[in-house]
This record gives sequence, C-alpha cells and structure tokens, in this order.
Amino acid sequence: MTDQGVLRYSAFTKDPAGGNPAGVVLDATGLSAEEMLIIAAKVGYSETAFVLPRGGREFDVRYFSPEAEVPFCGHATIATSVALAERIGDGRLTFHTRAGEITIETAGGTASLTSVPTSTSEASPELVEAALEALGYKETAGPVHVGFGGARHLLVPLASREQLADLDYDFNALRDLMLAHDLTTVHLFWRESADLVHARDPFPVGGVVEDAATGAAAAAFGGYLRDLEGPQRFVISQGEDMGRPSRLEVDATREDRRVIVTGAAVVIP
Repeated sequence: MTDQGVLRYSAFTKDPAGGNPAGVVLDATGLSAEEMLIIAAKVGYSETAFVLPRGGREFDVRYFSPEAEVPFCGHATIATSVALAERIGDGRLTFHTRAGEITIETAGGTASLTSVPTSTSEASPELVEAALEALGYKETAGPVHVGFGGARHLLVPLASREQLADLDYDFNALRDLMLAHDLTTVHLFWRESADLVHARDPFPVGGVVEDAATGAAAAAFGGYLRDLEGPQRFVISQGEDMGRPSRLEVDATREDRRVIVTGAAVVIP
C-alpha cells in the first residue's frame, strides 16, 4: 500500500483547516508493523490509524507516528470512528488497542470515546526539573503530575495564557527525557475558568513539534482534575497557537475512572 490509499481526516474540528490531522487506513489486513510505520512516515501526520476488522462493529486498531508505534491515540480514534460511521452507520464501535478496549459512540460527524481507566501520580522532582529546563520555563502554577489515559502524559500547569503562548522548547532534550520516562506528550495547560482549559502538547517523541489536539492527554487530564477536585465536565481549547484551533469536550464524571472525550471530525479535501 502507498500513502495514496490513506484517508485523511482532521479531528476535534468541523473545519478541515483546524483540528489535528490523522491518517486512516480502514483495512490494514496483511500489513506488517514495519509497513505501517513506513506509511505513517510518508503521511507525515502526528498519527495514522490502521484498522483490522474483527467483524460487526469491532476492530483491532494500531497507531503509528512518523517515528514509532504508540499504544493509543485519541484524535486518530475520533477520526477513524467518524470515517467508519460514514460507511457503516452511526452507533457504537469497539476498538481493541495496545492500551486496552475503547468504546466509541458516533453520531452526525462526531465521536465520543470512553478511555481506558485513568490514573494520576505526582511527578518526581528530578523529572520536573529536567522538563522545565527543556521547556524553557522557570516555574509552574502548581504540582506537575504524570497522567495516564491510554498513554502517559506529563501534566504541567502554567500561570497564564501568555506563558502558554510563549512556548519555545529544546526538541532533542525534551524528546530524550520523554523517551527515558515513557511519556507520549507533555500536556501544558492554563485554566481560564472551571469549564474552559487552554492546552498545548509538545510531541517530539513522535517526530512532531506539537500536537494540535490530543485526545489521550485530554482523557489523562480529565482523570487528573477528577482526582484533585472531583467529577466535572469541561472543554479543552488546543491548537490555537499553531493555527489549527481544536475543541475537545471532556466528561470526567464516571465512577469507574474512565473519561469520555468528544469531538467532531471532517475529511481533509
């Protein structure tokens, strides 16, 4: 297969010029992991999803960045779910991923994924110090945590929207640190209000400077806020500083530690 056989969708947006682009291969039967990685590198998006149908509305799904396989990718899940729904109809889908089983509800060009159970722990002082040095920040607005929502993310609270906008990090230093600590992205965030969060996600381990919308990090972050403050719903605004505005709706009210992340997806012409 060449990259010409890959569908291209943008997730967490209704505008093809916004959101986070993802490649989608709806039937990857017969492709090896090496071939999937080659295709993902040719596509060049932060992730490409490869679908292996099980029958009915159940699928095995693998996710590849241009440089490596990742256990789960939220925006590629949203994109893939909408692409499948356009072909087999709206309703529930089940994805079997390296991170676990993910259920998705689709309706009218949107998808709501229910994450694997989330978890949160405070990051070590050594990790925080090294991360801040690589990011070019002197301080944070609160404790830094490692959150899990299908993949591990470093959750870094910032004091202002300006601090978030001024991101200029050391790509190689942050990548090496993230590889050493099994981190998929660094989720930098500033809370404008109780129900609106602004975020940016450096993704050097995937060979990408920044992710425009990160569903797995949104799930991890939802679990983090629920652990700190109790059940809640909120919106994450991401991608603004890279010209690809994205909207992620997060529902962290379930009792089983799973988080629901909702977004639209649209074909990239």
